[in-house]
Amino acid sequence: MANMLRGISDNGGVVFYCVDSTALVAEAERIHKTSAVTSAALGRLLTAASMMGITLKSEEDSLTLRLAGGGPAGTVLAVADGKGCVKGYVQNPVVELPLRADGKLDVGRAVGKNGTLSVVRDLGLKEPYVGQIPLVSGEVAEDITAYYATSEQTPTVCALGVLVNPDLTIQCAGGYMIQLLPGATDDEITRLENNISKAPSVTRLLQQGLDPKGIMELVLDGFDPQVLDEYQVGYRCDCSLARVERALVSMGRQELETLAKEEKIVEVNCQFCDKKYSVDVAKLLKTL
Repeated sequence: MANMLRGISDNGGVVFYCVDSTALVAEAERIHKTSAVTSAALGRLLTAASMMGITLKSEEDSLTLRLAGGGPAGTVLAVADGKGCVKGYVQNPVVELPLRADGKLDVGRAVGKNGTLSVVRDLGLKEPYVGQIPLVSGEVAEDITAYYATSEQTPTVCALGVLVNPDLTIQCAGGYMIQLLPGATDDEITRLENNISKAPSVTRLLQQGLDPKGIMELVLDGFDPQVLDEYQVGYRCDCSLARVERALVSMGRQELETLAKEEKIVEVNCQFCDKKYSVDVAKLLKTL
């Protein structure tokens, strides 16, 4: 069953994206062994990247979201392909902070807000498209909304959520993104605002058993929404020994020769999936 969909209102004025990202966020937690608040931060960013990934024109394109807010979590990064599959990491995976006054995880404090959200779209051209805005809150959803308003002038609402169990496993995670197209009327905007204000949190909706289509029908009540596309997305790393060797070659021959004198076998860990690669540097030099 698909866990991501793209839908549209009956008159074409509102586009809706929604994903149940529970499985992919759970996989990220398993790989990176994150604490509760960093699971929430990374999970929200992965969820947003997945929805933004399917807006790319080609499945071969990629999108990178980078949060650098100066908080104890350090840099948080998520990469999506054009199919909505993602990978990511958080610089400091274990951060312990008190809950907020409302009892929720303090993602904004973990990420920090003295920094930027960067959005990089690699469309296969000579140079990628890079957009960057100052962070609004570090809570991720507000920052994604601000990015679209500032950099793309697209009225957007983004809702993200990650619910972490006491044993640090992921109970549920997901998000939705709504974008207004030029065809949206003032009455539709008002109705949409009312729907959003009444809607429970994403995690509460998932706990209630709603799937992405059910969430769409709730949030776009009165718009007669239709499903345009459905996707199966997950956490997917495309690392390989060949990629690691290319990265080492990019250091330059002189650097590789120095490295070969220091250690014959170089151990490289993929920061996205923690897979380990062993490279014989002397052997690699002979291929150049």
